[in-house]
Amino acid sequence: MSKLNFDKKLVIGMVHCLPLPGTLKFKDNMHEIIAQAIEDAITLEKAGVDAIIVENMGDDPFNVTLDNIQVAALSVVSALVKQSVNIPVGIDAAMNDYKTALSIAKVIDADFVRIPVFVDTVEFYGGVIVPCAREALLYRKNIGAENVKIFADIQVKHTHMVLPTVSIEDSANAAISCGADAIIVTGTHIGKETPIEIIKRVKNISSIPVIIGSGVNKNNIKEQLNIADGAIIGSSLKVGGKIENPISYDLTKAVLDNIK
Repeated sequence: MSKLNFDKKLVIGMVHCLPLPGTLKFKDNMHEIIAQAIEDAITLEKAGVDAIIVENMGDDPFNVTLDNIQVAALSVVSALVKQSVNIPVGIDAAMNDYKTALSIAKVIDADFVRIPVFVDTVEFYGGVIVPCAREALLYRKNIGAENVKIFADIQVKHTHMVLPTVSIEDSANAAISCGADAIIVTGTHIGKETPIEIIKRVKNISSIPVIIGSGVNKNNIKEQLNIADGAIIGSSLKVGGKIENPISYDLTKAVLDNIK
């Protein structure tokens, strides 16, 4: 059974993996990748986050799905991270590899996955990504992972809607009707604040939890969590906001102290 608890405002910390094998920036340093991921997860738990997401963030430029060696590496890292903490763990296989995310979650007994393109048709630098809600739900059922929650982005950062006339409410309603367990709203890019207006619009029509997925920091977290049900935090917990840097305990505490 999932340990996720939306009875309180949920703060989720990001474990951004360094570039994995098979990607452009990989440095033949698998031991370092594992060590930093474990260290980041432990730091986040000690600082008081409620859950973490393991993501192959260093693998840009991203493909829609992962290559076999990336899948193997992300599986190993995720399993070792899961063994290192006692808080819920989620998986995000970027850019939109729902099969890998759900498969890893099933095998390591993770609690949830993040699926960036669940109901929207979007364009990014790698081409067009089509929605995967039906396929993801069927795959989750077929592998016996129905206890794994799906956190679905809508109109996700780093992409453009192919049909810009689709409103954020339309996307939210589609995600809800297609079986998402929570909705994630973001700004335009990593580290960019999610507009308050967007959070309010989605929260006003949503029957499931709404989570902020970008730009949360110590200065805005209280205001944003007055509206949303949770927040995913990554770059603001690192010195200089640099994704490749380890998680800072002090920066994480500073953010969390602002919602107490």
